[in-house]
Order: sequence, then C-alpha cells, then structure tokens
Amino acid sequence: MHIGLIGGVGPAATEVYYRALVRAFAAANRKLALTIVHADAREMVANLEAGRAIEQAAIFAGYVDQLRASGCDAVAVTSMGGHFCMSELERVSRLPVLSAVPALNTYLAASGARRVGVLGTRAVMLSKLYGVNSVEVVIPSAEDIDAVHSSYVTLATSGNASPDQCSYFHAAARKLHENGNADAVVLGGTDLSIAFRNTVLPFPVLDSALIHVEAIAHAAMN
Repeated sequence: MHIGLIGGVGPAATEVYYRALVRAFAAANRKLALTIVHADAREMVANLEAGRAIEQAAIFAGYVDQLRASGCDAVAVTSMGGHFCMSELERVSRLPVLSAVPALNTYLAASGARRVGVLGTRAVMLSKLYGVNSVEVVIPSAEDIDAVHSSYVTLATSGNASPDQCSYFHAAARKLHENGNADAVVLGGTDLSIAFRNTVLPFPVLDSALIHVEAIAHAAMN
C-alpha cells in the first residue's frame, strides 16, 4: 500500500509519523511507499477553533486529491486536532481515510488501563478522544482546559517545546494522574511528544501519534 500523509499540522508531528513509519517498515524488512503533503497548521487551527468542520474537510479533501494523483492508496491526517472533521472528510475523500480514533480505542482496550487522562486541543479533550469508549477518559478541570489548549496550539504551530512548556505539560499530566486518578495519560496532541522526550514519569504516557502509526503500518503491510 502506498501511504499518503496530510502533514504540517503540525511540523513536529509530521516528523514523528515519518520516522516511526520508516522504523516500522525497516523492522519488518518491507519497502515503504509514502507521500506527504504539507497542510497549513494555522488555517486548520482557525477552523478547529471556529468549528468549521465542513470547510476544513474540504481543504483536507484537496490534499487527498493531490495524494491520489501521486499514487496513494489511503491517507491519514497527522493531527488528533485535525480529526475534528474526520466524519466530514470520510464522506468526501476520494481515498480511504485511516483514522486514529479506532486505533486508539483498540490500543487502550488492550492496555490494561481502566482510566486514562488526555492532553491536547480543546476539541480532543472535550470529546474525550472523539468518543473513545474502551476505557474511561478523564480531562483537565474546567479552569485548566483553555490553558492546556492554548499552550498546545502554541507548541504545535511552532514545532518546538521550550523548557517552560515541557514543565507545564509534565505538571498537567501529573495532575491528571494524581487528581484525576488516571492510570495513564494519553498525549492527545500528536506534537506533544516533543515535550516529553527523555522524560520519565511515575505513570505510563501514551503517544497517540505512535499508536496511530502502528495502525497505519499494519494496514499498509496487510
């Protein structure tokens, strides 16, 4: 299968997907067929915050057409925030869309966790990972959600995480574990891994980007 990625939303997540797919195919001794298009993160964030799902799906569909013209067989969006318009995209896409949500649901069901916290955009948190139901999902408190959202958007659009940003997200994860009784914390923003590199916390931290990549690779190889 020739994989198409809608990247750029944001740049750091795109790199995570690319490197992880390369590793997965190398480990399986399989040849990777991959094309990436670069979407506009600021445009996507503006549509996300305004709730313009149909409009963003149409933009993504244009990228799908580019990927289809490049020979891709299926596509994936490298952003959990970008999944806010997944239903709309699936209706208009001219290629199959490999969504992260079923992959997360399956992974979490097998993880042994009963209660997980989530960090990411407002849409990801308030929707509780877009309706994942294999575990109980807990989110930051009402007074923290806006701060987590804005901090994440800043990180994602820049593609970098300062020491202060890293400390902020580590504290937010600890709060979900300690105050929300979460067995594990899901990085529900696919760029969040850059804030948790080389970090050891006293509870599992699950990267939604890597979980999605595993499902993409499995679909492509099978």
